[in-house]
Amino acid sequence: MADQKTRLGGAGRVPVIALTGHLGAGKTSMLNHLLRRPGARLGVVVNDFGALNVDAALVSGQVDEAAAISGGCVCCLDDSGGLDEALHRLSRPRLRLDAIVVEASGVAEPITLARLIGRSGANRTRPGGLVEVIDAVEHFRTVDLWPEPPARYAAATLVVINKVDLLPEDQREQVLARIRERVRQRNPRVQIVTARHGRIDPGLVFDTADDGDPAGELPLAQLIRDQNRDLHDHEHARAASVELTRPISPSMLIDLLEDPPEGAYRLKGRVRVRGSRTEQGFVVNVVGTLIHIAPLPAPPPTGELVAIGMRLDQPAAQQRLDAIAGTPADEPDTAGLRRLRRYRTLST
Repeated sequence: MADQKTRLGGAGRVPVIALTGHLGAGKTSMLNHLLRRPGARLGVVVNDFGALNVDAALVSGQVDEAAAISGGCVCCLDDSGGLDEALHRLSRPRLRLDAIVVEASGVAEPITLARLIGRSGANRTRPGGLVEVIDAVEHFRTVDLWPEPPARYAAATLVVINKVDLLPEDQREQVLARIRERVRQRNPRVQIVTARHGRIDPGLVFDTADDGDPAGELPLAQLIRDQNRDLHDHEHARAASVELTRPISPSMLIDLLEDPPEGAYRLKGRVRVRGSRTEQGFVVNVVGTLIHIAPLPAPPPTGELVAIGMRLDQPAAQQRLDAIAGTPADEPDTAGLRRLRRYRTLST
């Protein structure tokens, strides 16, 4: 299983997910929920362990290693040195982590934190998205107080409107619609989901390569198998996938990554394309609007593409994935390769 995970991880870069939100929004509740994902190997960076029972998590194996940053809020540091040190330590290959979660303090500026992660000197990591948690009950009394929507919305790749169960039933839809409208004024393409007690499908945030997945399947295999199962405590994400048994068109691939299927929050997979002389392999990751492409040591004999989202249009997504898999790409696509390499340059 470790070999499978290495293949899917490409160059071995660990995604770093920022978890932000105002004081009391439910970030720690969400982090605790994510830590309970079976088989997850997570690194955690927090300012103050607080209500997060890190000792219990370490004992139970939910967290492989935790790092605390002293000196206050992550984004108030004079430079990114404290965060970089934590990311360097947690991204060591021997830890074989699925992801690193940075839980920012309630006064952290998401835009600054996203910039710190994106510019981090920890070269074994990559940005894995920024999850902004909103307190549905208190939001318009604590965060969104001015005519212009808060700038913090702009940094998010996923917005979770939490505590929806605490809204008065006769006002719930109106309040949620108002929050969505304000968020989209700043960030029209961001994915927005609702939650109770910080519970969202962990498959939206990171993959795991746990022992529950049969050999040869993606870490998302369980997600795909159970996509219609009622999990009781949170709404399950939808997924579409395709196996790739031959080289694909780099132009079609980039078109998919730049314009994902309706409702897709994440895209992931391993692909091979035909270059001017030989076939080349790449691992691709999309989180919201973030695109990351990295070369593989060798083209995968069989690759895959997976699309995930809470409101994914599964038939449309499957049609696009099948089209990529079914389109012959026996000749080099020079223009497509240039587009692909541009993202590869930006991502390495």
